[in-house]
Amino acid sequence: MRRRRKVQCFQLQQDRKIIGAKWFLKGYQAEYGKMNTTDIHEYMSARDAVGHGTHTASTAAGALVPDASFRGLASGVARGGAPRARLAVYKVCWATGDCTSADILAAFDAAIHDGVDVLSVSLGQAPPLPAYVDDVLAIGSFHAVVRGITVVCSAGNSGPYSETVINSAPWVLTVAAGTIDRTFLAKITLGNNSTYVGQTMYSGKHAATSMRIVYAEDVSSDNADDTDARSCTAGSLNATLVKGNVVLCFQTRGQRASQVAVETVKKARGVGVIFAQFLTKDIASAFDIPLIQVDYQVGTAILAYTTSTRNPTVQFGSAKTILGELIGPEVAYFSSRGPSSLTPSILKPDITAPGVNILASWSPSVALSSAMGSVNFKIDSGTSMSCPHISGVAALLKSMHPNWSPAAVKSAMVTTANVRDEYGFEMVSEAAPYKQANPFDYGGGHVDPNRAAHPGLVYDMRPSDYVRFLCSMGYNNSAIASMVQQHTPCQHSPKSQLNLNVPSITIPELRGKLSVSRTVTNVGPVTSKYRARVEAPPGVNVTVNPSLLTFNSTVNRLTFKVAFQAKLKVQGRYTFGSLTWEDGTHTVRIPLVVRTMINRFYVNA
Repeated sequence: MRRRRKVQCFQLQQDRKIIGAKWFLKGYQAEYGKMNTTDIHEYMSARDAVGHGTHTASTAAGALVPDASFRGLASGVARGGAPRARLAVYKVCWATGDCTSADILAAFDAAIHDGVDVLSVSLGQAPPLPAYVDDVLAIGSFHAVVRGITVVCSAGNSGPYSETVINSAPWVLTVAAGTIDRTFLAKITLGNNSTYVGQTMYSGKHAATSMRIVYAEDVSSDNADDTDARSCTAGSLNATLVKGNVVLCFQTRGQRASQVAVETVKKARGVGVIFAQFLTKDIASAFDIPLIQVDYQVGTAILAYTTSTRNPTVQFGSAKTILGELIGPEVAYFSSRGPSSLTPSILKPDITAPGVNILASWSPSVALSSAMGSVNFKIDSGTSMSCPHISGVAALLKSMHPNWSPAAVKSAMVTTANVRDEYGFEMVSEAAPYKQANPFDYGGGHVDPNRAAHPGLVYDMRPSDYVRFLCSMGYNNSAIASMVQQHTPCQHSPKSQLNLNVPSITIPELRGKLSVSRTVTNVGPVTSKYRARVEAPPGVNVTVNPSLLTFNSTVNRLTFKVAFQAKLKVQGRYTFGSLTWEDGTHTVRIPLVVRTMINRFYVNA
C-alpha cells in the first residue's frame, strides 16, 4: 500500500489495484545456487506460485468481489480491509520454502524507495529470537518505521505456549490471531442411525455415500505402536486393511496432527477420516478425501459403535456454512503468546485480528490437490491471515490521518481495542483447557477499526526513542550504528525500556516500588479533560500522577507517571490490569502487566 511518491509500475490490471510487483532472488541464488523450476512449481517473477502472498494481499486491500466462496463455503461478498488501497508486491519467499535475509532486506529497501504507506509482513523466525541488531525483519522494519512507514507483522503460530511470540521489536505492530463467528459443519450418520456433527471444509465426492468405518488401532501396520496408530501418524496403518474405508483416528500429539492423519489414510488408500481431538475453531484443510474433526466425546461414541458392530458404516453430509452461532472473538489456539523472550518489558503481541478460517483470494495457478484443480478463493488460518487485517486498518487510518506516525497508528488501534466479545463477556483464549484471555494472548485486545479512527489520545514516539531503546539493550555502539545508519553514542539507562512510550506498561521484575512515565498527545477535541481510571493488577498498588489531564489550544502533549508497589513480599507470577483515560466520549485503555520479584533464585552447584 502506497503513498504519493512514484512507484515503479506495471500494466497488470485495468483497475490498477496492483501498481507494482518486484521479486528478489539474488540472495537465494547466492545461498542455494540457481533455482530449479523443473522440479518445483515456481515462476521466476513476482507471480505467486504458493498462494500465501495472494491470500494475505487480498485480505489487506482486495477489491469488492460478489459471490465469492471456497467451493460453496463462506459464500458472500469478499473485500479486503482497505478495498480502495493500491498494492505494491514484493516477493521474497519461494516455493522451496526459503526466504533469505538478503532478499528480505532488499525488498524493504525497495518498498521504502517506492514510498509505500504500510508494509504487511506475514513472515517470522521461531524462537530463539535473534538480537534486534541481527534480526533481518527488525532491521528492515526499523528503516521503514523511521521513514514514517507502518510495519505490521505476524505474532507466530506456536501457541498456546508462553514466550513464543515473534517479531517483538517495539516499532512494529505484532498481530495475534482471533476467531470469528463462522464455522463449517457436516452431519455424521452412523449405520445405527445415530447422528453427530463435526467440523469440515470438505465438499467433494463421498459426501452422501455410505462407507465402512474402521478404528485406526485395529488397522495398524505390524511395526507401529498403538499410540502412533491411534493418531494415524505416517506409516502407522496397514494399507490392505485401510483400503476403501473411513478411518477413525484420535489425537495423541500435536494440535494440527489431523492433516498428517489425512495424508496417512490417503496414502493407505482410505476414503475418509474422522479425527477426534481437543476441538478448536481452526478447521484443517483436506481436499482429496473427507476429513471431519470431532471432539473426544463424539469420537468415543463413534468408537463404541465401531467396535461393537459387525459391519459398521458411516455417511457424511455436505459441509454447511454456519454464521452467528459461535461466541467470538476468541484468541486462536495456535496464536503465539507473550511475554517476549527477548524483551519481556515490551508487551507483545500488540493486538488481535481475525485469523481463523479466513476466506481470501488464491492464485488459480496453485492447485490445492490433484483432484480439485484451481480455485480463486481459499479458506486459511494463521497469524499470516490476521496480520493483513491490521495492515488494512492501518491503511485506512493513514488515509484519514496522513500525518500520523507509525507509533500513533499503533497506539490508536491498541488503546481502542476490545477485551470483551460481542456479548460483553471477557474474551476467552483457546487453550487446553480454555481460559480467560490476558494481554499475553491478545495484546491490547481485538481491533475495533471504527474506534481506532478517533482514539482521542495517542502514545506517540520519534525515531530517537527507538535508538535509546536499542542502547538500553546493551548492544555495542558499532552494532547500533550499523543498524540505524549513523553514529550513535549510547547513554545506558536500565529504566529506558520501561519508559519507552509504548501503549502498554509491562514490568517483568517489580521489587518494592517503581515509577514509570508515559506521554500522551491529544488528537481529539482541542479542549478536553481526561480522568484516569485504574484496574490494578492483583497484588499491586497503582497510582497515577496527575490523574487529570487538561488539554487546550496551547497544550496538546502531557506526561504522567504511574507508580507501582507490590503488596506482598513473595515471588509472584504475572498479573494483569489496565489504565484508562476517559473524557466522556473517548476511552484510551492500555494494559498493565506486572510480575513481583523479590529475589532471584539460584541453585548451588
